[in-house]
Amino acid sequence: MRGIIPNCFAHIFGFIDEQQEGMTFLVRCSYLEIYNEEIHDLLVEQRRDVKKLDLKEDPNSGVFVKDLTCIIVKSIPEIERAMNFGTNNRKTASTNMNADSSRSHSLFTIYIETGETVSEKEEKRIKAGKLNLVDLAGSERTSKTGAQGQTLKEGIKINLSLTALGNVISSLVDGKS
Repeated sequence: MRGIIPNCFAHIFGFIDEQQEGMTFLVRCSYLEIYNEEIHDLLVEQRRDVKKLDLKEDPNSGVFVKDLTCIIVKSIPEIERAMNFGTNNRKTASTNMNADSSRSHSLFTIYIETGETVSEKEEKRIKAGKLNLVDLAGSERTSKTGAQGQTLKEGIKINLSLTALGNVISSLVDGKS
């Protein structure tokens, strides 16, 4: 059975293929990882000195990652290639619990823009949206993973970020803060 991500790709491009004349579509994607509390672009060739990206906020467009690569994709195979390329760039390490353990959280974002001509006046209506597909690194117990050195430090950062996310969710549910 196919998973959520392949079904998303099929749904998006299936919808585009079924649309009528007069509609145009632009589909783009980006892929980042949060590794040891730093943001890294997964759609660029990895070098030894990977550039850390900055999180910024714009009053009009909201929160964004400065200088993050965003590529245009026109088909399911193209978006799958982008995802596979980025996935191969993610940080992994071997632990007692998992031979290929992800050492980062990742965020694959699909941006969709549609243009449609409405009414006899030939007015263009543009809509934009995005879909965030998130893969969180798993919580780790040092005693079970047998992690040491850099892998241990990564595990500590992973657990801290998952705790912070849990605190945010709890606050949102409480509605008090």
